[in-house]
Amino acid sequence: MPRPSRTHDAVDRLLDAIIDGTLTAGEPLPPEGQLAVEFGVSRLTMREAVRLLQAQGVIVQVPGSRHRIAPVSAWTGMDAVVRHARSAGQRRRSSVELLEVRMMIETGAAQLAAVRRTEAHLAAMEDALERMEAHHEAADVDAFVDADLEFHDVVMRAAENRILIAAMLPLTTMLAETRGETSAVPEIREHAIEEHRSVLEAVRSGDPVVARDAMARHMQQTHDDLVALVPE
Repeated sequence: MPRPSRTHDAVDRLLDAIIDGTLTAGEPLPPEGQLAVEFGVSRLTMREAVRLLQAQGVIVQVPGSRHRIAPVSAWTGMDAVVRHARSAGQRRRSSVELLEVRMMIETGAAQLAAVRRTEAHLAAMEDALERMEAHHEAADVDAFVDADLEFHDVVMRAAENRILIAAMLPLTTMLAETRGETSAVPEIREHAIEEHRSVLEAVRSGDPVVARDAMARHMQQTHDDLVALVPE
């Protein structure tokens, strides 16, 4: 069995070749032996990489013929869709789409968190917010983003819903990249601190509607800042 790291590397490189147009959607996939030579991996590794991309709907098996590369609209794997979304020329659109998804998911998470949170959750949110403030003052964008993401992670955990947490996991990488782009702007960091403080107090209140609305305002502010303050 090929080593997972080698197989995953082959998956990433094959997917990149499809995304950048080296391999064209709708066209037959070159034979696995040819791909293995081109990518410098064993045929077994390439076969496993193709199988994994089949599971994500990127490659389609055609009876009696070679595999074909599916159009992006037919892809079903979150990892593949997110990777394509973050490709050149798609970053602004993907950032807006991510915010739309977050609006739907995180407002519900905040609503549940208001009812189910513990004092430990509130303390963790406060700690993350304090670190956001400190890192903003120090202009440490990476540390600010880490604290920002941790704040939202606590809200998710406070919602006490395992499926909700699992649904957000594939978006983590894309979310970190988007936060890095927006948080590089000092004004956006200031807005984020203010909105996070409102979310914290809303969750602390125990009122699910208040918490939902506070998170919705935060998501809308993030969207508005992205459009107005982050260059294309």
